[in-house]
Amino acid sequence: MMARTANPNNRTFTQNARRAQIVQAAIETLAECGYAKTSFTRISRQAQLSSTGMISYHFSGKPELFAEVAHTIVEKAEEIAGARMDGEHTCRGKLSAYIASVFDFVARYPVHTQALIEITRMVRDQQIDGLDTIEHSIMSVDRLVALLEQGHRAGEFASFDCFTMALAMRGAIDSVLGHHLCDVAMDLDRCARELADMFDRCTQAA
Repeated sequence: MMARTANPNNRTFTQNARRAQIVQAAIETLAECGYAKTSFTRISRQAQLSSTGMISYHFSGKPELFAEVAHTIVEKAEEIAGARMDGEHTCRGKLSAYIASVFDFVARYPVHTQALIEITRMVRDQQIDGLDTIEHSIMSVDRLVALLEQGHRAGEFASFDCFTMALAMRGAIDSVLGHHLCDVAMDLDRCARELADMFDRCTQAA
Protein backbone atom coordinates (compact mmCIF):
# COMPACT_ATOMS: atom_id res chain seq x y z
CA MET A 1 0.00 0.00 0.00
CA MET A 2 1.28 3.46 -0.80
CA ALA A 3 2.29 5.45 2.24
CA ARG A 4 0.01 8.35 1.38
CA THR A 5 -3.06 6.13 1.62
CA ALA A 6 -2.12 4.66 4.97
CA ASN A 7 -3.62 5.72 8.28
CA PRO A 8 -1.30 8.44 9.67
CA ASN A 9 -1.13 6.50 12.93
CA ASN A 10 0.26 3.50 11.07
CA ARG A 11 3.13 5.30 9.35
CA THR A 12 6.61 4.26 10.28
CA PHE A 13 9.19 6.64 11.71
CA THR A 14 10.97 6.60 8.34
CA GLN A 15 7.77 7.48 6.45
CA ASN A 16 7.00 10.37 8.79
CA ALA A 17 10.57 11.62 8.50
CA ARG A 18 10.42 11.50 4.70
CA ARG A 19 7.08 13.35 4.65
CA ALA A 20 8.52 16.02 6.94
CA GLN A 21 11.54 16.34 4.66
CA ILE A 22 9.28 16.85 1.63
CA VAL A 23 7.09 19.36 3.45
CA GLN A 24 10.14 21.38 4.52
CA ALA A 25 11.46 21.35 0.95
CA ALA A 26 8.06 22.52 -0.30
CA ILE A 27 8.09 25.38 2.22
CA GLU A 28 11.54 26.48 1.09
CA THR A 29 10.64 26.19 -2.60
CA LEU A 30 7.40 28.14 -2.23
CA ALA A 31 9.20 30.91 -0.34
CA GLU A 32 12.03 31.12 -2.86
CA CYS A 33 10.24 30.56 -6.18
CA GLY A 34 6.60 31.49 -5.55
CA TYR A 35 3.67 29.16 -6.09
CA ALA A 36 3.64 29.59 -9.89
CA LYS A 37 7.12 28.10 -10.21
CA THR A 38 6.82 25.51 -7.46
CA SER A 39 6.74 22.05 -9.02
CA PHE A 40 7.42 18.54 -7.81
CA THR A 41 10.67 18.69 -9.77
CA ARG A 42 11.87 21.77 -7.87
CA ILE A 43 10.69 20.36 -4.53
CA SER A 44 12.42 17.06 -5.27
CA ARG A 45 15.64 18.88 -6.07
CA GLN A 46 15.37 20.97 -2.90
CA ALA A 47 14.82 17.83 -0.82
CA GLN A 48 17.68 16.07 -2.62
CA LEU A 49 15.41 13.19 -3.61
CA SER A 50 16.27 10.77 -6.40
CA SER A 51 13.02 11.48 -8.27
CA THR A 52 9.62 13.13 -8.02
CA GLY A 53 8.21 9.64 -7.51
CA MET A 54 9.26 9.88 -3.88
CA ILE A 55 6.87 12.80 -3.46
CA SER A 56 4.06 10.98 -5.25
CA TYR A 57 4.61 7.98 -2.99
CA HIS A 58 3.83 10.08 0.09
CA PHE A 59 1.37 12.63 -1.33
CA SER A 60 -1.41 12.08 -3.86
CA GLY A 61 -0.74 15.45 -5.52
CA LYS A 62 -0.20 19.15 -4.93
CA PRO A 63 -3.47 19.69 -3.02
CA GLU A 64 -2.53 17.13 -0.38
CA LEU A 65 1.07 18.34 -0.15
CA PHE A 66 0.20 22.03 0.09
CA ALA A 67 -2.55 21.27 2.61
CA GLU A 68 0.07 19.54 4.73
CA VAL A 69 2.42 22.50 4.29
CA ALA A 70 -0.27 24.93 5.45
CA HIS A 71 -1.17 22.70 8.39
CA THR A 72 2.48 22.43 9.44
CA ILE A 73 3.03 26.20 9.35
CA VAL A 74 -0.23 27.09 11.10
CA GLU A 75 0.44 24.47 13.77
CA LYS A 76 3.89 25.96 14.44
CA ALA A 77 2.38 29.45 14.73
CA GLU A 78 -0.29 28.12 17.10
CA GLU A 79 2.38 26.52 19.28
CA ILE A 80 4.16 29.86 19.65
CA ALA A 81 0.89 31.65 20.39
CA GLY A 82 -0.14 29.02 22.92
CA ALA A 83 3.19 29.19 24.74
CA ARG A 84 2.98 32.97 25.07
CA MET A 85 -0.70 33.06 26.03
CA ASP A 86 -0.38 30.29 28.63
CA GLY A 87 1.90 32.53 30.63
CA GLU A 88 -0.85 35.16 31.04
CA HIS A 89 -3.68 34.99 33.56
CA THR A 90 -6.01 37.67 32.17
CA CYS A 91 -7.73 37.97 28.82
CA ARG A 92 -6.12 41.35 28.26
CA GLY A 93 -2.74 39.81 28.87
CA LYS A 94 -3.52 36.90 26.56
CA LEU A 95 -4.61 39.32 23.82
CA SER A 96 -1.33 41.21 23.99
CA ALA A 97 0.55 37.90 24.06
CA TYR A 98 -1.33 36.68 20.97
CA ILE A 99 -0.43 39.82 19.00
CA ALA A 100 3.21 39.53 20.08
CA SER A 101 3.27 35.86 19.09
CA VAL A 102 2.35 36.62 15.49
CA PHE A 103 5.27 39.01 15.12
CA ASP A 104 7.51 36.58 16.97
CA PHE A 105 6.63 33.84 14.50
CA VAL A 106 7.34 36.05 11.49
CA ALA A 107 10.70 37.11 12.93
CA ARG A 108 11.73 33.53 13.75
CA TYR A 109 10.28 31.81 10.68
CA PRO A 110 10.42 34.22 7.70
CA VAL A 111 10.60 31.36 5.18
CA HIS A 112 7.49 29.71 6.63
CA THR A 113 5.71 33.06 6.58
CA GLN A 114 6.49 33.63 2.91
CA ALA A 115 5.44 30.08 2.03
CA LEU A 116 2.10 30.60 3.78
CA ILE A 117 1.56 33.82 1.84
CA GLU A 118 2.22 31.96 -1.40
CA ILE A 119 -0.32 29.27 -0.50
CA THR A 120 -2.89 31.95 0.30
CA ARG A 121 -2.26 33.56 -3.08
CA MET A 122 -2.54 30.17 -4.74
CA VAL A 123 -5.93 29.56 -3.14
CA ARG A 124 -7.27 33.02 -3.97
CA ASP A 125 -6.10 32.76 -7.58
CA GLN A 126 -7.77 29.33 -7.75
CA GLN A 127 -4.68 27.77 -9.27
CA ILE A 128 -5.28 24.31 -7.79
CA ASP A 129 -8.53 22.51 -7.04
CA GLY A 130 -8.96 20.83 -3.68
CA LEU A 131 -7.64 23.60 -1.45
CA ASP A 132 -10.99 25.14 -0.53
CA THR A 133 -10.65 24.54 3.21
CA ILE A 134 -7.09 25.78 3.54
CA GLU A 135 -7.76 29.50 3.32
CA HIS A 136 -10.13 29.33 6.28
CA SER A 137 -7.50 27.66 8.46
CA ILE A 138 -4.95 30.28 7.45
CA MET A 139 -7.17 33.33 7.80
CA SER A 140 -9.33 32.11 10.70
CA VAL A 141 -10.04 34.58 13.51
CA ASP A 142 -11.86 31.97 15.62
CA ARG A 143 -9.20 32.01 18.33
CA LEU A 144 -9.39 35.80 18.63
CA VAL A 145 -13.19 35.76 18.70
CA ALA A 146 -13.21 33.17 21.49
CA LEU A 147 -10.69 35.19 23.51
CA LEU A 148 -12.65 38.43 23.09
CA GLU A 149 -15.90 36.72 24.09
CA GLN A 150 -14.22 35.25 27.15
CA GLY A 151 -12.83 38.64 28.13
CA HIS A 152 -16.22 40.26 27.65
CA ARG A 153 -17.87 37.72 29.95
CA ALA A 154 -15.14 38.30 32.52
CA GLY A 155 -15.73 42.05 32.41
CA GLU A 156 -12.26 42.81 31.03
CA PHE A 157 -13.45 44.00 27.64
CA ALA A 158 -16.07 46.54 26.63
CA SER A 159 -19.21 45.62 24.73
CA PHE A 160 -18.53 45.27 20.99
CA ASP A 161 -19.06 42.78 18.20
CA CYS A 162 -16.26 40.29 18.79
CA PHE A 163 -16.10 39.03 15.21
CA THR A 164 -15.78 42.55 13.80
CA MET A 165 -13.12 43.45 16.36
CA ALA A 166 -11.20 40.24 15.60
CA LEU A 167 -11.26 41.08 11.88
CA ALA A 168 -9.97 44.58 12.63
CA MET A 169 -7.13 43.15 14.70
CA ARG A 170 -6.22 40.57 12.08
CA GLY A 171 -6.35 43.22 9.35
CA ALA A 172 -4.07 45.57 11.27
CA ILE A 173 -1.59 42.80 12.02
CA ASP A 174 -1.54 41.58 8.41
CA SER A 175 -1.11 45.13 7.10
CA VAL A 176 1.95 45.75 9.28
CA LEU A 177 3.42 42.38 8.36
CA GLY A 178 2.77 43.06 4.68
CA HIS A 179 4.89 46.19 4.91
CA HIS A 180 7.56 44.24 6.78
CA LEU A 181 7.91 41.82 3.89
CA CYS A 182 8.78 44.79 1.69
CA ASP A 183 11.00 46.45 4.30
CA VAL A 184 12.98 44.04 6.47
CA ALA A 185 14.38 46.98 8.46
CA MET A 186 11.07 47.40 10.31
CA ASP A 187 11.26 46.98 14.08
CA LEU A 188 8.79 44.13 14.59
CA ASP A 189 9.05 44.25 18.38
CA ARG A 190 8.05 47.92 18.39
CA CYS A 191 5.21 47.27 15.97
CA ALA A 192 3.94 44.43 18.15
CA ARG A 193 4.02 46.62 21.26
CA GLU A 194 2.24 49.49 19.50
CA LEU A 195 -0.55 47.27 18.18
CA ALA A 196 -0.94 45.45 21.49
CA ASP A 197 -1.18 48.77 23.35
CA MET A 198 -3.62 50.22 20.82
CA PHE A 199 -6.01 47.27 20.95
CA ASP A 200 -5.69 47.06 24.73
CA ARG A 201 -6.93 50.64 24.98
CA CYS A 202 -9.80 50.24 22.52
CA THR A 203 -11.11 46.98 23.96
CA GLN A 204 -10.85 47.53 27.71
CA ALA A 205 -14.01 48.05 29.73
CA ALA A 206 -14.82 51.62 30.77
